Parts: sequence; structure tokens; C-alpha cells
Amino acid sequence: MGVNAQSVSGDWKGTLSVQGMNLDLIFHLAEENGSYSGTLDVPVQGATGIPVDKVETDGKTIKLGVSAAQIIYNGALQGDSIVGNYEQAGMSLPLTLKRFESKLPGITSLVSSEEELQALKLSDKGDYKYRVEDYFAKPKASSFQLSPNGKYLSYMEKDGLKNHVYIKEIATGKVTRAIEEKEEPIKGYGWVNDSRLIFVMDKGGNENYHIYAANTDGSNLMDLTPFEGVRAMMLNELKDQKDYIIISMNKDNKQVFEPYKLNVNTGALEKLFENNDPANPIQGYDFDKDGTLRGYTKMVNGVEMEYYYKDLQSGKFTLLKKMKWDDTFGIMSFNYASNHPDDAYVMTNLDSDKTEIVLYDLKQNEVIKKVFSNPHFDVSGMRLSRKRNYEIDYFAYEGEKYVILPQSTFFKDFSRKMANEFKDVEYYVTDFDDDETKFLIVVQSDRVYGKYYEYDVRTGEFSLLYDLMPQLDPDDMAEMKPITFKSRDGLTLHGYITLPKAALEGEKVPLVVNPHGGPQGVRDSWGFNPEAQLFASRGYATLQVNFRISGGYGKEFLRNGFKQIGRKVMDDVEDGVKHVIGQGWVDPAKVAIYGGSHGGYATLMGLVKTPGLYTCGVDYVGISNIETFFASFPEYWKPLTEMAKEIWYDLDNPEEAKIAREVSPIYQTDKIIRPVFVVQGANDPRVNINESDQIVTALRAKGLYVPYMVKYNEGHGFYREENRMDFYGAMMGFLAKYLK
Repeated sequence: MGVNAQSVSGDWKGTLSVQGMNLDLIFHLAEENGSYSGTLDVPVQGATGIPVDKVETDGKTIKLGVSAAQIIYNGALQGDSIVGNYEQAGMSLPLTLKRFESKLPGITSLVSSEEELQALKLSDKGDYKYRVEDYFAKPKASSFQLSPNGKYLSYMEKDGLKNHVYIKEIATGKVTRAIEEKEEPIKGYGWVNDSRLIFVMDKGGNENYHIYAANTDGSNLMDLTPFEGVRAMMLNELKDQKDYIIISMNKDNKQVFEPYKLNVNTGALEKLFENNDPANPIQGYDFDKDGTLRGYTKMVNGVEMEYYYKDLQSGKFTLLKKMKWDDTFGIMSFNYASNHPDDAYVMTNLDSDKTEIVLYDLKQNEVIKKVFSNPHFDVSGMRLSRKRNYEIDYFAYEGEKYVILPQSTFFKDFSRKMANEFKDVEYYVTDFDDDETKFLIVVQSDRVYGKYYEYDVRTGEFSLLYDLMPQLDPDDMAEMKPITFKSRDGLTLHGYITLPKAALEGEKVPLVVNPHGGPQGVRDSWGFNPEAQLFASRGYATLQVNFRISGGYGKEFLRNGFKQIGRKVMDDVEDGVKHVIGQGWVDPAKVAIYGGSHGGYATLMGLVKTPGLYTCGVDYVGISNIETFFASFPEYWKPLTEMAKEIWYDLDNPEEAKIAREVSPIYQTDKIIRPVFVVQGANDPRVNINESDQIVTALRAKGLYVPYMVKYNEGHGFYREENRMDFYGAMMGFLAKYLK
């Protein structure tokens, strides 16, 4: 057995091809005193360290056994390769393993053991009506959509931890599985025409999305964008060219995206425009309903935008607008009801603080009329009816809650019926057939996760299609209250407090402060929040502050947060904490802070800036070092560097570089005195795992308690259900240690 130990010891990697999908397997083999041991990793499944309990070799052949997975592998040693056969559950496949140097992302020795994290979960003790799973298990069915002709209903349905796409023929009730979810989760899907679906997947959360297509019976499954290291995104559907869509990809240059017309049956691609100046890249394309490129937005010098519009007579693009990168001038839709092809509905704030919708003559470069605005909040959107000659159905904006303002006779009638049928809820039209006779609507509130209803235009009736979370009784859920308060320097700030019943009865309760990600242009909203409801079920209130730099409140409010991340932005969060303490809802001795992305950064900065305010923190894919954050931008972010300097800090400016260090938690760890739970996706392209590794190393060196969870098949946040369960279970145990 020990003829040539070196020929077997080491790391071996092979790829199985199973039903058109590739699955990497990694074996780690070691020899000590003539005995072999080993482990197996399946990266795409997030499985690492599976014991290989049988390793037998005579120096020429090898047999590996993994009893936990019923795997047997027999192979012949051929230099740095092992050529053999893989067997599992009656399946037999060829598998060649090649020697390589195995390296998981990050410093793996920092990661807390599974035993430690499982023990942490046990700290969440109590006789609770609802479990973590009740809030974070994916619904048994979800993502309902109608086929264009309205004859079929599609949806995703759970099968263990997988979520397959099914199609139901409405007339007969016949159900067919169209898309089988395998190793990678399906991140989204949709109808292209009545016989073809597209869906999107990446690899391990790396956000290099591929677009796939399949027929409604599951046949002709194709990866339409089979390019390594390339990110593909949907741009436009083409209702009148049913076999085509328009997508964008960074195929020819990883830093810029170009538009392609894609045949969803064959995968044939036609590049529609060149984006060949990475220093001044095109950032957005405007196509009309016929798939003709009509305009594009170009970034210049990193911080300015130029909008070019196509002259329909000459076919040439000419400069129409110059603006700052944070100004808005964007075509929402061309006005197809008009005889003037250059008329378009445009969302803009060039002449106002809040975004508004105007009807614009792009040929004459002038506003025809303002069609909708709100004095306090940015406009959110509008809907046009393709069936009714593109008349306006509604405008929408988001204030304390999402508000729809009906315009057409049809939608006014629909809204009256909604108001009579449902009380104290928000609703969203999620889909409709091409004839606009069937509508799918999601109804939700702060206490209702969501229910799908079908609305039949011909009968005027609503029918319940599916309750996404029937296990959660709305009467048990907590109320999310909008709040308004003043910052220490006089800004009006908005936010939300979710209060458990004990707080409503006069008891002062523990608080979880939850700053949002982004941070620029992002905001928290009213509605069902599973995290806040889970916290409430454990007796904790949740505070969410839309601090300066948040979106929806106008460009001056946004700009007030530029170069204030970690400073006045944190002041706003702290002022929110003081406000809710002042209302008598919160026990000031039991306040924790938790957030993801920028919210993770804000968690660390909260512990730096006000160490006595918080008992603990949970940093989820958060930035710890602004310098290394900038240095690790993915390729397609690099053209945005100058913009990032305006939002965060210019590291090339000595004064701002000094500030950046002062607000980088990694350089201020002497001020952190509370325990921190750090959570990271190993393949995160936005916030590199190094951000978490750095802060874990530094805080543990101080002797602080810093459990560290890493999932090796996730990216910027956890998508897989089993990983979300692990995260929230461990977080609730961690919070219980310091808030109970």
C-alpha cells in the first residue's frame, strides 16, 4: 500500500459531466505512517470536508470510498492524473482526477468550526411559536407568471432544497416540470414566448450570470451565454419578435457591457453597438419596442454623464444632455400613442430636486409637459397599457408606503375593486397576459408576507392563487411603524420601527439597529420584513433609518451623504437610536447593531464610533477597510472608480485618504470592545472575503469573541436556503447571548 506515497498524497480535482451540467469534485489525500486519510469537497454545493473513509492504493491503482454519499471511485495512477470510474447510487461515470494545489478563498483557518456555530444556535432558547425556518424557508411555491397567451401558469416549486420551474395548463390542470434546478440555484426565470422560457444562474454566487433557455416541456435546454468569466444581463424583451431578446454582456472587455440581440432557440448573437472606450464607457442603452437602439448614456471622466440620441432621419447619434453622474435623465418609455416618434416619457430631476416624469420631445430637446411629480418624494414609476394603445394606467411613488395613483378608467375601476376587496395592504401587479384579461397581483403588508391573487378582467373577480407563507399568522406578526425625526444638524429623517407586542404594552425591549446596504440610492421600505419579524418573535424591536444618502428623498438628500459615510451617516443612525429610546420603547442597555454590505460596514463603525451604545454587532458581508475595498473592485466596477471616490473618499487626496483611514474599522479596532459575529460569502465579487478575514484577525488578536461563518458556495449575501438557515439560526443564538 505504501509503494509510492507521494503519487497519492495531495489534492486532486476532477469534473463530472451529469446531464449536461458540470460538477467539480476535489479530493484531499494525506499519508501518515503508512495509513491514508482524506476528505472530499463539492464546491458548487458548499460541501467541504466530507470524510473519505476508504483510501486503498498499491502505487498503481487507487480506490476511494465516501460512505456518507455512497461514492466509490476506482482509478489508475498515470503521473499527475488518475483515470478511473465514479460510481454513486447505481450511476457509473468516467472521471479523471488531476493533481493541483487546492486553495479555498480566504484564510480558512479563521473560520469557526461547525461545532462552534451549532453550539451558538443553541443559545436561542425559549418556547417560541415560530422557528427560524418559518420565516426563511422558501415558499413551497413562488414566482408565479402567466404565459403571453394566458393559457399557462408557471411557478417555482420546492423539492427538498431545490426549486424547479413547473408549468400548469390552466384549462386542463396538467402540470409539467419545465426546468430542473440542479447544482446551482435558479436566480430568476421568465417567458419569452408561449413555448420558450429563459432562466438565470451564476456559479457559487460570483454574479457572472449566464442566461439559459428551455422549451416548456424541458427540451432544447441551452446555455445561451456560455462564456467563462462573463456577466450577461437582460435588457429588453421584444414582444413583436418572439424568438429574440436583447441582452448586455462584458464578453469582449470585462470592464464594459455591450448590447446583443439573442436568438433564444439557437443562441445566435448579433452585437448591436460597440462600447469601445473603457475610459468613457456607455452605461445604459435605450431600445424601442422594435429593438432599435434610440439612445445611450455615456460616462465621461468618471463623474459626468452624456446622453446621446439618434436622429431618425440621418441615423446619427448626437449629444443631447450633459449632467453629473448623480443627476437623472432616463427614458421610461417612448410615447407609442403619439404620431411623433421622438416623444418619450422621461424620468428626470435636471430641473428639480425630486425626480419627476415629463413628456419630452427628444428631437427638439425640450419638455412638452410635466405629467407627474410629488413635492416630498422621488417618483417611482408608471405603467402603460400595450393593449389599450399605451394609455397611462398609473403613476407611483414611495413615501412612508408605496402609493399607486390610478389614471386610466380601467385602472381606476380596478383600484376601487382592490380597495373594496382588501384592507390595509399594498399591492403590486406582477404579471398579465398579452390581451390584458388576466392579471397576477401580490398583496402584502407589514404583517402579511404575500398572497398571489388572479384578477379576471372579464368577470371583475379576484381569486386567491397562493398564500406564500401560510404558517405565519398575521395576528402574531409585529407592526412596522413609520417614524420621522430630526438629525443633530437639522435634516428631516425617515425610517421604521418594528415593535414586538411587549413594547406596545409599555415594556422597554431590546433593540436591533439594522442600517441598510448600498448605501447610495438605497432605502428601507414599509412591508413584510422577515428579519424584523423574526427579531420581534424573540422580543426585539428593529430600527431601520433612511439616513442621508438614501434614495427616494431627492438629490440634495442623496448628496448630503457624499463623503460622509462612517461620519454623518452614522450620526443619523445614532440619532435614530436616541429617538426610539426617547419614545420609551427600548431598553438602552440592550441595543445590538446588524447589517449587510454597507450595513455590515456600519455595524463595525457603530462599534467603533459609539462603543458604549451597542452590546454586540453582526457584520454580514461588510467592508472593514476602505483601501482594500477599492483595490478589490471587480473589473466591471473599475470604470466607476471616480464615482466611488465622490461617494466614499478619494484615496489619492491626502486629506481624504486620512479621513478614509479614520472611518475604516480595521484601523480603529482599539475602540471596538464588544463581540462581533462576522459572516461572509467566499465568492463575493463586491466585498472580497479579505474584508472579513482582516477584521476577524484583528479583533481576535484583542481577545474579543468573534465567531466567523463562511459559506464557500455563496457571494454577496446568502441565496441558498440551507445557508440562510445556518446564518439566521447562529445569529439568533449570538443575539440571545447579549440581548436577553
